[in-house]
Amino acid sequence: MFNGSLTHFLENIYGKDQAVFEYQKKRYEKLIEEHVSIFGKNKLYLFSSPGRTEISGNHTDHNNGKVLAAAINLDTITAVSASGTPHVKLLSNGYKKPFDVNLSHLEAVENEKQTTNALIRGVAARFKALGYKTGGFNARLTSEVLPGSGLSSSASIEILIASVFNELFNDGKISAMEMAKIGQFSEINYFGKPCGLMDQLTSAVGGIIGIDFINHENPLVEKLDFSFSDYGYKMVVVNTGGSHADLTEDYASIPAEMKKVAQYFGKSVCREITMGQVMNDLKRLTEKVGDRPVLRAMHFLEENGRVENQIKAIKENNFAEFLKLVQQSGDSSIKLLQNIYSIKYPSEQKISLALAVTEDFMKTHDGGACRIHGGGFAGTILTILPDHNVKDYQKCMGRIFGDNSVIVLGIRSNGIVSLNLS
Repeated sequence: MFNGSLTHFLENIYGKDQAVFEYQKKRYEKLIEEHVSIFGKNKLYLFSSPGRTEISGNHTDHNNGKVLAAAINLDTITAVSASGTPHVKLLSNGYKKPFDVNLSHLEAVENEKQTTNALIRGVAARFKALGYKTGGFNARLTSEVLPGSGLSSSASIEILIASVFNELFNDGKISAMEMAKIGQFSEINYFGKPCGLMDQLTSAVGGIIGIDFINHENPLVEKLDFSFSDYGYKMVVVNTGGSHADLTEDYASIPAEMKKVAQYFGKSVCREITMGQVMNDLKRLTEKVGDRPVLRAMHFLEENGRVENQIKAIKENNFAEFLKLVQQSGDSSIKLLQNIYSIKYPSEQKISLALAVTEDFMKTHDGGACRIHGGGFAGTILTILPDHNVKDYQKCMGRIFGDNSVIVLGIRSNGIVSLNLS
C-alpha cells in the first residue's frame, strides 16, 4: 500500500525515527482501509493537521498582542474523497455515524453549537462568503489531539476542513493565513466559542512561531529555529481532568475586561495603551472599571514584553533566560490574569494543585518551568523539564491525575499538510 510518495509524506511530517515511522504507517494504513470500507474505493487524499501549544502570550491575541506558540507532534488525520454530492460526511473515531452537513444550507444552526457539524458548516459558509468553491466529500478521521486537552483540537479540525476544501476544490491557492481566519470565523460564529487567531494560525503554519497581532487582519508571523531537545529538555502537558464545557463566560470575560481598560483611555484594545498610563491614573481607573480588569490589562502589557524577550533569548541561545520568562508568564497568569480556576467553582482547583505539585517537584529535580496552558480555568498545564526527570514527573503527577495524564510533546515543523494519492 505504501509507495515512495507516501513514505516521503510520513517522513516529512514525523521524521525518520523507525519506531515512529512504523507507528504512523500502521495508523495511516488503518485509516485508508476504513475509509475504503465505509465510503468505497475512490480517488483519495490524505491530510494531517497538528494541535498546538501556547508557550507565552496567554490571552493577548484578542487585544492585538504578541504570542509565542508551537505546532506539536500530535495531529488530526483524515482520508478524504470527493463525493459529487452537496454533503460533507465525516466519520470520526468514537462515533457510530458520520457527521453530515448539507452544503446547500449554510446558515448557523443553534442546536449545532459546540459540535463538529458547526465547525464544518461554519468553514463552508465562510468559503462561500469569500467567493471560494466548496463541494461534498467523504472523510474518515482520527485524532490524537484529544478534546479538552488544551491542545486546540477544534482549531486542528477547522484547519483540516479548510484544507480539504482548498485542495479538492480551489487548487490549493488559499494561504495558511486565510485558512486560519476562516477557522476562527467558524469557531466564533458557528461553534459558539470566543477565540483569537493564535490556535488556527499555529496549526496552519507549523513550527515554533512568534505572532504579532498588531494588525489582526494581517498579523506578523516569525518562524523560529528552536528545539527543546537541543538543550536536553522536554515539553510536557498535564491533563488535570477538568472540563471546558461550562467556561465560555470565563473566557469571554478576559478580552471584555481588558477592553474596558482600553476604552477608559479612549482606545479599543490594550495594545494601544501603556503601563505608564495605567499606573498614573490607577485610583480613578480602578474606581471606574474595577480591580480585576486593571490587573488583566497589566498582565497584557507585561506579557507582550515577555514574548519579545523570549524570542530574543531563543535567537541568542539563552535557554536559561527563556525558561525564566516562561515561569514569569505563568506567575502572571495566576496573579494578574487570574485564569487558574473559575470563580463559579472555587472548590475545583485542579490547575492550582498541578502547578503547586510541579513547583515542589522542580525544587528537588534541577528546576524547569511550569505555567497554565491555553485558555485556562480548567484543563492542562505546560511543564518544561530536563529529559532525565520526565519519567519521575510522570509518576509523580500520575498518582494524582491518572497514569496517562502527562503527555510528552515535540515541536512539529509542518503545519497543515496534504497528499493526493492518485
